[in-house]
Amino acid sequence: MERFTVEPLRVVDFLEHVRRRPAGYFLVDQDSPELPTEVLRAVAWDALHRRDGRHGQISVEIGSDLSFTVESDQRPSAEELEGHLPGFFGSLLDMFDMQRWAPSAAAALSIRTVIEVWLDGHGYRQELVGLDPTGPREEFKAPKPYGTRTTFHLDPSYCGPGEAIAWALRPEELHREGGTCKEHPSHTTFPIHDLRTEAAESLSK
Repeated sequence: MERFTVEPLRVVDFLEHVRRRPAGYFLVDQDSPELPTEVLRAVAWDALHRRDGRHGQISVEIGSDLSFTVESDQRPSAEELEGHLPGFFGSLLDMFDMQRWAPSAAAALSIRTVIEVWLDGHGYRQELVGLDPTGPREEFKAPKPYGTRTTFHLDPSYCGPGEAIAWALRPEELHREGGTCKEHPSHTTFPIHDLRTEAAESLSK
């Protein structure tokens, strides 16, 4: 009688799962040149949508081919204020909603992530390598009453040579309508500052 062996099941943690199957989070595989842009798209979509389905105020800054910053006016709930910090993965990630996976998935593909959370004039800053905090959060005077500002530096060894966030992005390209927005018609205008373009224009003068 032929015998079969069953290998023990191995639990894959969130970071490993994202890096092994990025298409499950960002719609494209690791070898796709569109991956950096799709990561930015997912984070921008997440930041733009409030819990009630309406749109908040966000801005996007592209610092380099593989780095970007998204600022949002998302405000924490009373429950989250009571629980305070830290949030998901023992960090400031996903403080606003544990089910909002985009910032955490983007951090999993990053060599460095810097998170700022602003609450009632108090600011909290933390740096991550992957999903691991490099140290405790730092406190500072917040520039705004509430909101978040997160900068992602995507891993160049993961994304591959020549991959980059697309040039000349428009807000509507970072906001795909999937039927989940309560606002209609959708108002998706928000600033996108591409520092690469500004640098190129400065050098050409």
